[in-house]
Amino acid sequence: MTARPANAYQARLLRLLRDGGRSSRAELGDQMELSRSKLAVELDQLLETGLLVAAGLAASRGGRRSHGVRLSPDLRFLGVDIGATSIDVAVTNAELEIVGHLTEPSDVRRGPVPVLEQAMRMAGTFKDASLPDGFAGAGIGLPGPVRFPDGVPVAPPIMPGWDGFPVRETLSQELGCPVLVDNDANLMALGEMHAGVARSADDFLCVKIGTGIGCGIVVGGRVHRGATGSAGDIGHMQVDPQGRLCVCGNRGCLEAHFSGAALGQDAQEAVRAGRSPGLAALLEANGRLTAADVAVAAASGDQAALELVRNGGVCVGQVIAGLVSFFNPGLVVIGGGVAGLGHTLLAAVRSEVYRRSLPLATGSLPIVLSELGPTAGMVGATRLISDRLFAAP
Repeated sequence: MTARPANAYQARLLRLLRDGGRSSRAELGDQMELSRSKLAVELDQLLETGLLVAAGLAASRGGRRSHGVRLSPDLRFLGVDIGATSIDVAVTNAELEIVGHLTEPSDVRRGPVPVLEQAMRMAGTFKDASLPDGFAGAGIGLPGPVRFPDGVPVAPPIMPGWDGFPVRETLSQELGCPVLVDNDANLMALGEMHAGVARSADDFLCVKIGTGIGCGIVVGGRVHRGATGSAGDIGHMQVDPQGRLCVCGNRGCLEAHFSGAALGQDAQEAVRAGRSPGLAALLEANGRLTAADVAVAAASGDQAALELVRNGGVCVGQVIAGLVSFFNPGLVVIGGGVAGLGHTLLAAVRSEVYRRSLPLATGSLPIVLSELGPTAGMVGATRLISDRLFAAP
């Protein structure tokens, strides 16, 4: 996409149509508070660029029917969510509705070159005759700290070999379009804000629990990344001064006590100790144990599995309680692969947060599971790049 909005009016029109879909000129005029003549000028310019197309006549509002407009149906955004153990790739239309989605197992520890090659191969399956002009832009999520202005990961604990790798520059050249790179928890927060449970929230926390643990922080409707891009790295907040050794080199980090990797290890220990027949059966069938196996065992009433989930929820709740007391969010969203543990985990987190935080902060605080699940990061990635492309010059 070479065309861009020429001014702030056009940028706002593009975002309104992205978020609300097809609209009439009259409806846009009401939202923009522009005169009919000024609105016509801006819309006509956008129609000339090809960013907008005519969409027929709108329903009558009592007078002459207004002409409708919509974003070009040819616009496509690419969202890539690189996790520790998998890669998700999605293509959305201009309204950020997913029109194609692929997921494959991967291992981020292989390093940036093979992992990004795999992601680009997956993206290439969508670049066929239906995308003659390629992608308008791409958003990429990584499971570690990212220096956002440069699109570069910085010392990510679970991503050996990625430190300083020019992800944005490399993929921009490969795809031939603008690319933005961000931490995966930030993109999950953007996705939930755009189309999930946080649609009406301006100040909220989005906690992603997977192989690692991160937190997207939204303040006044904008993601807060901090001075250097490391805001929300809550997986390395301490929950036990004498606790387990973490991959970051410190002891007692939340991530070392409750994450996908930690939960799998704890599950195997429960089997070795003879405390869980349910997990033992799953280990024999699958050869290893994951958070998903713990969820299955817990759902069947396995007491050891339920205890693992509750103990993990207490650890997560301890950290979130501190964040709630400091930040006073209006909503807390919990997502990521380990969130598949569901309401048993959620109940433990809620109990700990409500017990530890002051009533003024928690009296009307919803703590809920992600509404979008595994697609949140990809929706957030395309929201990120479309925000940039639909911004005023």
